[in-house]
Amino acid sequence: MKKLAVVALGGNALLRSDQKGTIDDQESNAYYTAERILTLIRANYNIVVTHGNGPQVGNILLSNTAGNKLYGLPDMPLDVAVAYSQGFIGYIIEQQMRNVMMANDLDRDIISIITQVLVDKNDPAFSNPTKPVGPYYTKEESVRISAETGAVFAADPRNRGYRKVVASPKPLVISNQKSIETLARAGQIVIAVGGGGIPQFYVEENKLQGIDAVIDKDLASSLLAVQIRADKFFVLTDVPKVCINYNTPQEQAIDRMTISEARVYLEQGQFAEGSMAPKVRAAISFVEGTGKDAIITSSDKLGIDNGGTRVVIV
Repeated sequence: MKKLAVVALGGNALLRSDQKGTIDDQESNAYYTAERILTLIRANYNIVVTHGNGPQVGNILLSNTAGNKLYGLPDMPLDVAVAYSQGFIGYIIEQQMRNVMMANDLDRDIISIITQVLVDKNDPAFSNPTKPVGPYYTKEESVRISAETGAVFAADPRNRGYRKVVASPKPLVISNQKSIETLARAGQIVIAVGGGGIPQFYVEENKLQGIDAVIDKDLASSLLAVQIRADKFFVLTDVPKVCINYNTPQEQAIDRMTISEARVYLEQGQFAEGSMAPKVRAAISFVEGTGKDAIITSSDKLGIDNGGTRVVIV
């Protein structure tokens, strides 16, 4: 009996901070990550891949802004931008995964699913938008846009200008989860929940609608892993193990961490928000929901014995 794993790719799986983000860059990075995922396939896992989309959505929003200024084209809402990113990122991962499979004489279907995720329109996050998206503006530009559209802006902590901030609501239900599980357990490689999923809500009974928000991709990936009864949840990042006292002389890598210990570290502020903290929360959520282990590690350590930080129930 094959095991089922959900692998949540970090942003550096496609686009690294020192790169321009060309298609060649993203394809090369995706090919490398696909080679690492192959180690899990050889370890008798069926695979669901999820991924982030932060840099790509930022580029889409920049293109929207440029098109609006130059040609008067209408801006696309954020949920449409997330859907757009799911399509082209899924294409890149799917193609490079297929290239790796062919290079290793393996044959599986690889299927990208545009994934919507249900959120609650009354989620408290909508009263306190904190997730920055899109381009930087001057203070004057942000005030004007806010007056015209009602958008909320916040100053960048590194003094690069002002950016629109949106809510990051809790994911509740992953759409098409039964199909995702069925395809994956049948041996196909499924790519889903890109960028945390396209946020949708019930505008009225039996009527869904997109909403201007960004769902945390690790938390949505964890929810999917619980809902499809995955045996393992891998959260990929840019460091091989979770560390406490990170980037100090007292830095200590953690091999094994219970969910109780993880909560204490979170309360102590050991993990940065927007970086390791959401990954640890996602791991806790999966372990609590299934009783099975989660692994936080870098892509180059994927599938290696004792690679990464193992998050366990006790």
